[in-house]
Amino acid sequence: MNAPTNTALPTLLLSAQDVATLVHRLGLPAVLDRMAGNIHADYLRWPAFDKSARVANHSADGVIELMPIADDTTYAFKYVNGHPKNTRQGLPTVMAFGVLADVATGVPVLLSELTLTTALRTAAMSVVAARALARPSSRRMALIGNGAQSEFQALAFHHLLGIHEIRLFDTDAAATRKLMANLAGETGLHLIACDSIAQAVRGADIVTTVTADKTNATILTPEMIEPGMHINGVGGDCPGKTELHPDVLRGASVFVEYEPQTRVEGDLQHLPADFVVTELWHVLAGDVAGRTSAAEVTLFDSVGFALEDYSALRFLREAAGELGLGQALPLIPALTDPKDLFGLLRKSAPPQLALAA
Repeated sequence: MNAPTNTALPTLLLSAQDVATLVHRLGLPAVLDRMAGNIHADYLRWPAFDKSARVANHSADGVIELMPIADDTTYAFKYVNGHPKNTRQGLPTVMAFGVLADVATGVPVLLSELTLTTALRTAAMSVVAARALARPSSRRMALIGNGAQSEFQALAFHHLLGIHEIRLFDTDAAATRKLMANLAGETGLHLIACDSIAQAVRGADIVTTVTADKTNATILTPEMIEPGMHINGVGGDCPGKTELHPDVLRGASVFVEYEPQTRVEGDLQHLPADFVVTELWHVLAGDVAGRTSAAEVTLFDSVGFALEDYSALRFLREAAGELGLGQALPLIPALTDPKDLFGLLRKSAPPQLALAA
């Protein structure tokens, strides 16, 4: 009896333009909200995932990383780079793509861009953490670093957390002007360009740092921190790339995504192994308290974890299905006999072409 023909569905391909179209059709606030909802729901299933720190290959100019994760039904990974000098060549600092695959068969069901999506999911993750850690009355934010991810952070906090005033600073004044121009029509959001980090953070309820340089920087120092602040440290995300003075962490209650990864990549890398931190999933699950008083300083040392990409990819697959976006990609060969891979060459070769000398 002949073996059954491979009838696996083609892989769905989502391009950068497909994802941009998806955002336009659903609306950015709705996309951020649904993505944040997915992230929160998946963090509540934390024990169900097979987790590992990302695999990174570092060079003098940047890093290329693979970020895998799986539960018992779905596997996901993201390829992502971080090259701060890329903008000099007209390239994004961060570029990414990702895959969802069926655990039972290994069939890749989705291949998607994740450059735009990474900015969306990072902003959504920031809000998930801030909902658990910041004061509920927070309305003012400082945004330090006004590059490619800054608008997404600003809009996520505005639409999902009620932030109405954002004080901006970047060492590149053109980046701040870019952000203000992009968000000029955003109703109810007051943007203020500042001359220094200290001016920007003064009186802020939330401070978000999202700088790109691969250096051990000290964007925030202890004298800038006020009682009750929530610090959202996003830019420090690989060895040798930090944003916060170590004493800022020592003076705060520190929360992380996946501790083994954050100890290597986050601002936490400068502190000893016995410095106590809490994985955020414990707070979301109600196992431990996040903020315990209005005066407490909380800090989310965010490096980006594979679970967030898993959440984002499954959102993309759901939303693309709703909107009819994407195209079928014949990534996996269709075989009459799954044991006869060589037969694909014979089937595809022109009659006059011999496969062997």
